[in-house]
Amino acid sequence: MTATYSAHTALTLRDPWSVLPSMGNLDAYIRAVNQLPMLSAEEETSLARRLRDQGDLEAAGKLVLSHLRLVVSVSRQFVGYGLPQGDLIQEGNVGLMKAVKRFDPEQGVRLVSYALHWIKAEIHEYVLRNWRMVKVATTKAQRKLFFNLRSLKHSLKGEADASRAGRMTLSDAEVEAVATQLNVKPEEVLEMETRLSGGDVALEPGTDDGEDSVAPIAYLADETNEPTRVLDNQRRDWLASDGISHALEALDARSRRIVEERWLKVRDDGGGGMTLHELASEYGISAERVRQIEVAAMKKMRGALADYA
Repeated sequence: MTATYSAHTALTLRDPWSVLPSMGNLDAYIRAVNQLPMLSAEEETSLARRLRDQGDLEAAGKLVLSHLRLVVSVSRQFVGYGLPQGDLIQEGNVGLMKAVKRFDPEQGVRLVSYALHWIKAEIHEYVLRNWRMVKVATTKAQRKLFFNLRSLKHSLKGEADASRAGRMTLSDAEVEAVATQLNVKPEEVLEMETRLSGGDVALEPGTDDGEDSVAPIAYLADETNEPTRVLDNQRRDWLASDGISHALEALDARSRRIVEERWLKVRDDGGGGMTLHELASEYGISAERVRQIEVAAMKKMRGALADYA
């Protein structure tokens, strides 16, 4: 190991990040990273073998530290998506650590080549998760479009229009050219173009809006699919079918007929079933007695429904 490297990091190799300034001061962090010395091929191979064979965390720390400048370099490629570079660097560092953990020194490649894939992959995922609340790319083809459409539009529109290319609509011929170059369908290019050109809209009104302002979130509510509403509807449907049938079975024949005639029958003219007086005349009892039987039957049915539920 070189004397320069050991003098700079020997005391903190088990915690690589302690040798660096806080990410809150991004310029100081980047300067510190760029001052970290690189490893020779022999040093890299030796450290990778120590990590693989012995689980040496000190070796892992040295490998990570020596490649942090690569993460900073890659992160600059994604600053155009409006996300903080510090966040991009942190995500890239996660990819670097994954690469160090999986790196095999016997494959004959340098860690820088192997780690590049992992760093970009981690940053890609972060950009896709955070660039928009509504995800603009979910399939592999859409992700390829997302990360290449802007640069391709720049090249198609020419240097003179470079500043406006990100907002310009592609012509039919340009759509075909992009689709051919990226090996996707023209309609997929048009769909991604629409997603990228659409601005974000706040779901809720700003604090400066008037009391009568209506935000898009007001149109998103669907009470018919609200969980408690769905459960209530299901329970009501059950009570109107299986539940009622079960409760009626708990009644004697007279009580059951009175309930059915009073509550479950509908006449041809749209009216209800038999009246208290009609039932009283049929059974040879008073209307008040029919009402008492009805009340008792309904109480018994409610108990039966509760037990069955």
